[in-house]
Amino acid sequence: MGNGLRFKTARDLFMACPAAARDMQTLPTDQRSIDFCRDLLAGRVPEEAITFCAYLLPDRAAVWWAHECLGHLSELLDETDQKLLALVSNWVSEPSSAHHRAALGQAAAVPPTTPGAWIALAARWRDNGLGTGGSVGRTNLPPALQPLPAAHAVNAGVLAGLARVALADRFAVLSAFVEMGLQMAEIEALRQSADAY
Repeated sequence: MGNGLRFKTARDLFMACPAAARDMQTLPTDQRSIDFCRDLLAGRVPEEAITFCAYLLPDRAAVWWAHECLGHLSELLDETDQKLLALVSNWVSEPSSAHHRAALGQAAAVPPTTPGAWIALAARWRDNGLGTGGSVGRTNLPPALQPLPAAHAVNAGVLAGLARVALADRFAVLSAFVEMGLQMAEIEALRQSADAY
């Protein structure tokens, strides 16, 4: 199924999303995206598998994946993060709702300092077109000056949540998050191929 992913290889992902190279140290290969991600998980810096998943998924799916990851850590999140995740959930279910967009915009206006705030910011960036490459003239900017994609905020939010997990449990939780992300990427690929017919 990995051939139907939006990025067939890791190199394809890095070519399409230059910001991924700013968020990761591992260099891309021509390896299939799923295999590359699993190798990252088994590698020296397994957290890069989270980063790769954030970029592998389409923005809206990445925001939902992050929401689901943090939902598994609810006992480690405060009330503010819980409220932010509820706003994100509402936005994902109805992204065109003016009410949900306005509520999310207000919530994401504060600087991201918590996992939920990062995910709200990712949704806001995606909603405003900043995370989609849709800005006119944006590709003419040098990579260091281009706005960061929603995947960057998704990555920051999931990793911030993961940092709250007890060290003894962290790799198991990280692995579960990565597997969930890869499954979502495959489901998205199936959905998009079905939509194409």
